[in-house]
Amino acid sequence: MFRNQYDTDVTTWSPAGRLFQVEYAMEAVKQGSAAIGLRSKTRVVLACVNKSTSELSSHQKKIFKVDDHIGVAIAGLTADGRVLSRYLRNECINYSYTYESPLPIGRLVVQLADKAQVCTQRSWKRPYGVGLLVGGLDESGAHLYYNCPSGNYFEYEAFAIGSRSQAAKTYLERKFETFKDSSRDNLIKDALFALRETLQGEKLTSSVCTIAVVGVGEAFQILNQETVQGLINEFEIVGEELPPADEAAPPEQGSGAESGPSAAEQGAAPMDI
Repeated sequence: MFRNQYDTDVTTWSPAGRLFQVEYAMEAVKQGSAAIGLRSKTRVVLACVNKSTSELSSHQKKIFKVDDHIGVAIAGLTADGRVLSRYLRNECINYSYTYESPLPIGRLVVQLADKAQVCTQRSWKRPYGVGLLVGGLDESGAHLYYNCPSGNYFEYEAFAIGSRSQAAKTYLERKFETFKDSSRDNLIKDALFALRETLQGEKLTSSVCTIAVVGVGEAFQILNQETVQGLINEFEIVGEELPPADEAAPPEQGSGAESGPSAAEQGAAPMDI
């Protein structure tokens, strides 16, 4: 995307009927680290990649608890995601205080979409540069929604957003018909396999990913690193490391190929901050 005379203001339409500032915000979501959500009849699993930008720094938090029955995973500008997750938390608290019952997922998602839409119609505001996967459980069952910076929202059986999310989507599209009746462990297993697809051959460990679960009889919780690493070992997802060892047979070209992707990755996700 290149700068042009129609992208200086979020309220300026191009002759083709486009709002470039909104499209730039959606591009920020694509540049963020990957986030994945999938659901069965009784539970939702959220997963994300949370690699740090430097060996000297900690990673940014990408999954937030909203209420005991709702959580969100984000991709894009982490600061925007943190502000929106706080807004969602306040809405849940206010609803619970007023009606003494948990806030339905669908109503919360509509309120979030309305808040995002206002930023596309005010010249003194900018769109939120973050996409949110909102997962939770209410009286009508488990739900997974994607909220877009444009103010649109969609409900999914499974979805992936962020950098290199297309590989995860391909895996989810192959397997989604089995998710409805999946057990808790199988859902987490599929989330980890989908997450591995976004890493392009890197080793998947608990230090580069976060998993959260909410379901019937289970309040929203983010699994600790030891639990996640145990699941990775149990499902033998670390088997990704074997192919590079086999490729060691060709002459010296493997080392050059390995250094390429790492350099590309450093510039691939500038919004992962």
